Amino acid sequence: MAEEAPSKRPLKIIAGADSFGCSLKDALVSHLRSLNIDVEDLGTSSYYSIAADVGSRVSSSTSDSEEIRGLVACGTGVGVSIFANKFPGVFAATCLTPSDAQNARSINNSNVLAVSGMSTSPDSAIEILDTWLNTPFKSPCPASDSKPWPPEVESFLDNSIQEMPKIGGANKIVDSEEASCAICCLVKNRELNPIDIIPGGSMKILRETPTSAIVRFKAGSVEPAHHHTFGHDLVVLWGKKSVWNLTKEKRFDLTGGDYLFTPAGDVHRVKYYEDTEFLITWDGHWDMFFDEDLEAAKKAVQQELEKGSE
Repeated sequence: MAEEAPSKRPLKIIAGADSFGCSLKDALVSHLRSLNIDVEDLGTSSYYSIAADVGSRVSSSTSDSEEIRGLVACGTGVGVSIFANKFPGVFAATCLTPSDAQNARSINNSNVLAVSGMSTSPDSAIEILDTWLNTPFKSPCPASDSKPWPPEVESFLDNSIQEMPKIGGANKIVDSEEASCAICCLVKNRELNPIDIIPGGSMKILRETPTSAIVRFKAGSVEPAHHHTFGHDLVVLWGKKSVWNLTKEKRFDLTGGDYLFTPAGDVHRVKYYEDTEFLITWDGHWDMFFDEDLEAAKKAVQQELEKGSE
């Protein structure tokens, strides 16, 4: 049994998850309560809504009598981290290993832990959570080679605690229309690089191993049938597309906020009806093996759409 996290003030955790992370979140909430840590479980909602709820609560906490942190879970742990971090003073970190958790606490003073319901077992997640709870800010961690930070780095970290909460604090949403576009504004003004092998596509890598990227396709674009050696998760930020999983013989129609997991090796074809942008994550090196050419794909898509309209 892990010891309760040392803290100058009693600790309270605000927790929440989407449907892909709820089972893992429930296991972690039970573990926290077994440590006599106060937990407020906000339940299950869409990954962006529940993360915003938790992030808002952590951001607005003004209690001097207790320390408030957050725990969020979704399929990958990436989406909830993105939206929790939209609130000033929230330092959410997606942690897939205890080392991630130790670094996030030591370097970033992380106050919201994001975990992956699809790639992390309950036992592994408990180990990650315990590490996150019990690691003080500025303590030795894998990034410091498990040694104390040198004085100049300690000084930098001390200054960061004063400077980080100011970032985002002056940003203000001016009207409800702008507020409704939060998903669309995630990667506004970010330059994407063209995908040479598929006309109309562009991509920007956000993180490596596990890898996440923002991908954009122009309306009318078609991805020919292809497969990868890795499974991948995606969330549509805006736009409209259809994915035909030819291996499973299923069609998925996706719009803003929709999620889809495609297993490794599954052959799939994609049609974009509108300019579309999505977040995609995978573990491993990027590869793409085509199972048809572009003209054959366009013809197959047209036949599928005509069949569906009959």
